[in-house]
Amino acid sequence: MGTHTDAHIVWDWNGTLFHDVDAVIGATNAAFAELGLEPLTLERYRELYCVPVPKFYERLMGRLPTEAEWALMDGTFHRHYTERRMRCGLAEGVVDLLAGWTEAGRSQSILSLYGHEDLVPLVRGFGIEPHFVRVEGRTGPSGGSKAEHMVRHLEALTGVDPARTVVIGDAADDALAARHVGARAVLYTGGSHGRAGLEAVGVPVVDTLGEAVVEAERLVAAA
Repeated sequence: MGTHTDAHIVWDWNGTLFHDVDAVIGATNAAFAELGLEPLTLERYRELYCVPVPKFYERLMGRLPTEAEWALMDGTFHRHYTERRMRCGLAEGVVDLLAGWTEAGRSQSILSLYGHEDLVPLVRGFGIEPHFVRVEGRTGPSGGSKAEHMVRHLEALTGVDPARTVVIGDAADDALAARHVGARAVLYTGGSHGRAGLEAVGVPVVDTLGEAVVEAERLVAAA
């Protein structure tokens, strides 16, 4: 936990700070193969992807997966993702952006739907953990939305004002979670959603994380 008196950023991890889109596509297609579904291109994935993830599968299958199908695809996805993530790294400029925000006396945290036990050592391994007052991943079943997690995340931080908080992520769900707690959001095109889908949410959309931080500063200044 930490205290701050200025702006706070809640960063998403997968597809935002962690550039893992190739691993995600490979693991998704491995999961689809279990049910005989056709593989997706990156463009098609970004067009269809949504949270909760079972709704994403519904868009492809024409129906929600059964519990058995979901368990099979979810298990397959995570197994293949774990293998592929080893070849992934941080998004461009992340280390300098995090350091700059910290040096300005502002605070930041990570909230991810990636499993907590996997997330923490991954963040630590990149040497960036000291920049965050809290690193939090999912502890329950996969497949949910981020909104309720965001409520608990901000409640666990001392002195964080939602009105001076900006969520930076790559999915519409990040903006919805921000709205749920009265925070602002900036969405980044380098991850799971294409620009058209992100712009439909009605928040600033950027192509680099550097631009995202500039937008976060602007949003907080206008609050």
